[in-house]
Amino acid sequence: MDAFFASVEQLRRPELRGKPLIVGGHPKRRGVVSTCSYEARKFGIHSGMPTRTALRLCPEAEMISPDFRRYSRISRRIMRILAEYTPRIEAVSIDEAYLDVTGRAPDGAVALAETIRARIRKETGLTASAGVAPNKFLAKLASDFRKPDGLTEINAENAEAFIDALPIGKFHGIGEATAAKLRSMNVRTGADLRRLPRETLRAAFGKTGDYYYYCVRGIDDRPVEDHGDPKSLSREVTLYEDWTDLRRIRVMIRILSRKVVRRVREHGFFARTVTIKLKYSDFRSVSRTVALPNAELSGEEVGEIAVSLLTRTEAGSTPVRLIGVGLGGLSQEAEPEFEQLELALE
Repeated sequence: MDAFFASVEQLRRPELRGKPLIVGGHPKRRGVVSTCSYEARKFGIHSGMPTRTALRLCPEAEMISPDFRRYSRISRRIMRILAEYTPRIEAVSIDEAYLDVTGRAPDGAVALAETIRARIRKETGLTASAGVAPNKFLAKLASDFRKPDGLTEINAENAEAFIDALPIGKFHGIGEATAAKLRSMNVRTGADLRRLPRETLRAAFGKTGDYYYYCVRGIDDRPVEDHGDPKSLSREVTLYEDWTDLRRIRVMIRILSRKVVRRVREHGFFARTVTIKLKYSDFRSVSRTVALPNAELSGEEVGEIAVSLLTRTEAGSTPVRLIGVGLGGLSQEAEPEFEQLELALE
């Protein structure tokens, strides 16, 4: 999907269309950009950027808080559309999926991609970009190539030229740090990367070097896999200031617990474990997990169990900047009794 959260908001509020829009947390509370409109991206704004920085780049940008319930509801509608064309779907996020349409595209995969994009637009009012290719790596590159509202095909005839011309920072799976290291090795395009021997890449990047060696040759044998239902759901909040007050931390854990239990129930799931996550002021992260004695506990009951995990953390003595609560072991069947297990995860 194209700038999914921002596009949903612009659809809901037509006065935001054509304007730089940021969807994210409050700038005075260490918020970050969840996503932004293409108008905002022209100013250098991107997902994961602190909202304070984003507003410095574009002071006139409109900023709104994300409505994840709305986004999830629309995402489910889109996934249902995709499922009408193939059962082999691998959802990689709320707004992105791989489809294996082998044997299901009598008029060709490009025509099918156009049909799907038209359905999404007609039924949701939103635009999607698609990439058509023989494997997942190339399909991902193609889907990003003509955003927004674009369609690109990479096939056996044009794959090498496409990859050769691609800047190294545009390769899926190569982040900023890796791209900088590759540039220090005089690698700036796909053509440069292809010239490096496999041994050189392995020496520089370990086993990941194999991935770079094969992907630059358009080789990717990963199947499209349906991961099924999520194994866990969580909610977390970055605090606007570091907290040492245990009372405030307990209150926040109870609030997050109620929210995540509600979210789990909305999906029709029951949980087997509860986890709390803390990030300290020095950016160390810890998590603590315990099995739930009953899969049908209320949000308040889960909250009390989650709060009890604080005794196994440094909360109260070390300032905390982020708090999260997650429920794991999700299934659609409630099991009334569980063996009590405790897991300490760093």
